[in-house]
Amino acid sequence: MDHPLIDLISAKIRAAEAEGAFDNLPGAGKPLPPCDDPQNAVLNRIMKENGAVPEAISVSKELARLREELRETGDRTERQRIMRDMALLETRLEIAKRR
Repeated sequence: MDHPLIDLISAKIRAAEAEGAFDNLPGAGKPLPPCDDPQNAVLNRIMKENGAVPEAISVSKELARLREELRETGDRTERQRIMRDMALLETRLEIAKRR
């Protein structure tokens, strides 16, 4: 089933083509850049343009920060807290990677 506005959208595109709105666009006549994940290309572009970071990357960065904090901490109670936080983040990371 077509979108209810498909005829209007097509008419607008044809009018824009006739007016030359698509002439001389940057990259015209060149192949599209390679895409590692075509199914999520639009989502990935929107995330990148808005500064969003995939959860797996943000969790990995937080884990790296906690590992550094653990190396620098001598307090036993604080080390236990850090290791507990790291265990939770490692679980989150595994879940994020499976998505």
